[in-house]
Amino acid sequence: MDSINKSRFNRRHVLMGGAALLAAPALMTKSALAITPEEIKKKGKIVVGIQGDNPPWGFVTSAGKQDGFDADIAELFGKELGVPVEFVPLAVANRIPALTTGRVDILFATMAMLPDRAKSVQFSKPYVANVISLVAAKTTEIKTNADMGKYVIGVPRSSTQDTQVTNNAPSGTTIRRFDDDAATIQALLSGQVQAVGANMFYVQRLNQAKPDTFENKLEFSKLYNGACTRLGEKEINAAANAFIDKIKANGELAKVYQKWMKMDPPEFPASLDGIPFTVS
Repeated sequence: MDSINKSRFNRRHVLMGGAALLAAPALMTKSALAITPEEIKKKGKIVVGIQGDNPPWGFVTSAGKQDGFDADIAELFGKELGVPVEFVPLAVANRIPALTTGRVDILFATMAMLPDRAKSVQFSKPYVANVISLVAAKTTEIKTNADMGKYVIGVPRSSTQDTQVTNNAPSGTTIRRFDDDAATIQALLSGQVQAVGANMFYVQRLNQAKPDTFENKLEFSKLYNGACTRLGEKEINAAANAFIDKIKANGELAKVYQKWMKMDPPEFPASLDGIPFTVS
C-alpha cells in the first residue's frame, strides 16, 4: 500500500472509530433505560409518574400521601408485580420528559391517548375515559366556539386542554398557559381568566370553592387515558396491558371508578387511529 492510500485508510478508520464513540453514549443510554417487569422486581419497587395536583385523578393529601384514581390503579399494578410503588408527582409538561429520561418507569398520569404523543411514548390499552370542555361562570356568555374570542382563556401548558382550546378558539383569542391544573383553576377563581379548558372534574372543583357559580359551556372531545412506557419496551407494555385486561375482567377497575367517579366504566375502544396499544 503506497503512502497516500495508507494515509486515507488510516484516516477512514479514525473517522469510523470516532463515529462509533459518538454513537456509544446514545446506545448506552437506551440500554440503561430499558426496563422489564423482572428488572422492576429485582429493583424492589416501581417508580410511577403521576399528577400531584389534579384531583380526583392524582393529588397529594394533607398527610403527604399520593392519592386519587391513577394512584389506586398504580397501586394495583404494583401489587400485580409484587413490589411497592414509589410515586413521582409531575407537572403536566414534565410527564413525558420524566419517562423518556428514565426518571420514572411508567406513567399513570392522566395521559390522554393522542397520535402526537404516541410518537414519543408507548401507550397501553385505555383504562379510563375523560371529557375535555370549556368551563366558565354561568353568567359568562359562551354558546359557540366563536364566543371564545371575547375572553381570556386559561389552560395547563402542554395539556390536552391546551390543544383543544388552541384548535377550537378563533384566531386572535388570548390564551394564557399555566404550569398545572391547580394554577389554571385558581386563575379562573381569581379573575385572571374568564374561562378555562377543563377536564370532567373542573366544574366540581370550581364549585367547591364558589358554590353554584360555574358550568360546562362547550364540549370539545371525549378522550381515553392509557398508561405510558418508553418506546420499544415490549415486556413492560405487555405487562401493563395484561394488568388492564385483568382489572377490567375481575371488577377492580369498576371499584376504582365507583370510588372516584361514582359511575361504571364505559365501553373501551379496541383500537384508536394512530395509537398502537402494543409494541410492534
